[in-house]
Amino acid sequence: MTPHRTRRLFALLAGVLLSLGLGAAAAQQQPLLTEKKLFTMPSYTTVGGKTINRIRIGYETYGTLNAKGDNAIFIAHFFSGNSHAAGRYKPDDKAAGYWDAIIGPGKAIDTGKYFVISADTLANLNTKDPNTITTGPASVDPATGKPYGMSFPVVTPRDFVRVHKALVDSLGVKKLHAVGGASGGAIQAMEWAALYPEFVERVIHVIGPGFDIHPYVIGLLDLWHQPIMLDPKWNGGDYYGREEPVDGLALALKAVTLTALAPGWAEKAHGYKPAAEGKNPLDAMGNLFSIQAGLNASGQARARTTDANSVIYTSKSQQLYNLGDDVKRIKAKVLFVPAKTDLVFPPEYSRQAMERLRVQGNTVEIFEIDGTSGHLDGIFSIGKAADAISAFLGK
Repeated sequence: MTPHRTRRLFALLAGVLLSLGLGAAAAQQQPLLTEKKLFTMPSYTTVGGKTINRIRIGYETYGTLNAKGDNAIFIAHFFSGNSHAAGRYKPDDKAAGYWDAIIGPGKAIDTGKYFVISADTLANLNTKDPNTITTGPASVDPATGKPYGMSFPVVTPRDFVRVHKALVDSLGVKKLHAVGGASGGAIQAMEWAALYPEFVERVIHVIGPGFDIHPYVIGLLDLWHQPIMLDPKWNGGDYYGREEPVDGLALALKAVTLTALAPGWAEKAHGYKPAAEGKNPLDAMGNLFSIQAGLNASGQARARTTDANSVIYTSKSQQLYNLGDDVKRIKAKVLFVPAKTDLVFPPEYSRQAMERLRVQGNTVEIFEIDGTSGHLDGIFSIGKAADAISAFLGK
């Protein structure tokens, strides 16, 4: 992992990567500045028929909407991401948004040409990050005056998209030139195309699963959140205002990090070496390998800004992704961008989805990212797909 790539992550993930031995920022460029904004809805009824009152969602925009309202691009974030897709809040911020490599003036998603929007999802994980605004299980239920906890309604990627559609409408957007996203963001992008076929012209599906979640990944998502529920301090989700299940949460986020990476990353970043010089793992059970210590530090760092219940809810939402026959509604052109070493959503998933769209007459393309960081190459190495994305947006 090069220092240049690491700079592209938002501030939290940059800190995590340092703990994993992935390097620091180095490149110099004129920063794109942005600010966090707030969108509200009086109420929203979920796919499951439950009503959530007083919705609050944070969002960011880059560039300017044209008079016709048709130059907008929506960027949906990944599982543990937020709306900070590009730019910086302040010129001296250490890290830019996670896709800053391709979003900005003169870049693949050119903010001199396009009006780019990105928003936090419902039940976003990063509730303790002041730059994340989300309604979810950590929010106060207006009916009780207490945090929802596990009484918060089950939400799905379709719910995320419906709320974001209300946001986009409020901004005066008449048509989306494209919707793009990585991983969970790719899921949302495909939901956009199926829900609003006349509104969405293009989809950029980066490190995504295609049209549904593979049963294997349902099991993987279960693995990601189970450590939280096994922590006694989780207390059935009722931990607000008391000691939180930090140990279970840190272990869960450690599992997310490892399974989202790949063997090539492990060899390159850590190799077969002890965490500390002179502390051979053979000599004592407490002596760790470098990768063990790095992943432990990663989980602990991420836990500082993460709500445990929101991990469970977000994991559940991803398990529920299945477009079914709604695939037939998709009219958008689609660019699939899988990562060659991805173990979560292997390239074969994209190729299968691509063939299905071709059969029904859609215009589809594919560009595979070559790298060693597995699923996370859709974040770290997105710059490799810049030319393909730029060309796709121009068609």
